[in-house]
Amino acid sequence: MRFSIAEENTALAEAAGDVLAKQAGAERIRAGWPGGPAESVDAVWRTLAGVGVTATLVPESGGGLGLDENALPPLMETLGRSGLPVPATETVAVGAPLLAAAGAPHLPAVLDGSALLTVSLCPGAPVPFAARAELIALSGDDELRLYTRDEVGIEPVGSVDGSRRLARVTPRTGAGLVLAEGPVAAAEARRRGVLATSALLVGLSERMLELTVDYVRERRQFGVPVGSFQAVKHALADVTLAVRFARPAVLAAGWTQAVGDPQAAVRTAMAKVLASDAARMAARTAIQCHGAMGYTTEYDLHLYAKRAWALASDWGGPSEHREFIARRLGLTGVADDVSEGA
Repeated sequence: MRFSIAEENTALAEAAGDVLAKQAGAERIRAGWPGGPAESVDAVWRTLAGVGVTATLVPESGGGLGLDENALPPLMETLGRSGLPVPATETVAVGAPLLAAAGAPHLPAVLDGSALLTVSLCPGAPVPFAARAELIALSGDDELRLYTRDEVGIEPVGSVDGSRRLARVTPRTGAGLVLAEGPVAAAEARRRGVLATSALLVGLSERMLELTVDYVRERRQFGVPVGSFQAVKHALADVTLAVRFARPAVLAAGWTQAVGDPQAAVRTAMAKVLASDAARMAARTAIQCHGAMGYTTEYDLHLYAKRAWALASDWGGPSEHREFIARRLGLTGVADDVSEGA
């Protein structure tokens, strides 16, 4: 099956790309790490909100763009390529649509970027961006609930990607606003989160590949560019192939979600497996081709590699999604459950 991106989805991704090209260099990624001037990252996020990024999946009646899940792959790929440390998946794909459906009064502040929103659908796990967010949506007791910062306890924790600002969040008893109830709503929200994260990984993979190709063209050894060595060419070709296999899988997952296809859960899980594998390969190969410089925090490549390692495991790692696909194909004896949908 061939996929082409609709004009309105392309336009949104291009508008976001224009903003990021002007405002989101490597210094912005570093600003998101602990001790950095995070307000500069927030300024870029507000600009992105101004072109409609945060409102992508929110209905027009709620002040949004009224687009569907087909808009997520091109937009998130663009955001992933930039490496900007913002809760893109948590806000655009999951949180904002939930707030809109629930009629939450906090929605306007989320849409204009003045309130940072994050989400976690894995009870007890550290929540990305919770160390900075004003609004936090969590799952628990068969419901999704929204909390303000003063309704929870927050304990920052370390992460391979410090710009994700992880924290353990403990809600106060009886606090929060119910956004959705039941396993179906949670499964749908999680599928959108998995889809968006898969697209971010594709964008990150492209960026690491781009940085590496530029490097091996310039770096010389034995009087010739290292990119002329067959081993380097083959390694980068393998990454290119992995990314090219992942991208259409992500597009397919977006389409199945948008049309309500019964195979949406499996297609989304497949997208996450391929995107995670491609990103890990891209990070490993890029660091090898850079002579391991990507491990040093002073070098820009490590910013993208660490994000890829973190996101490859976020919203379910490859092994978890492979197991889910195996169950759906009847390859194990584990019973299916709608709450486990990808």
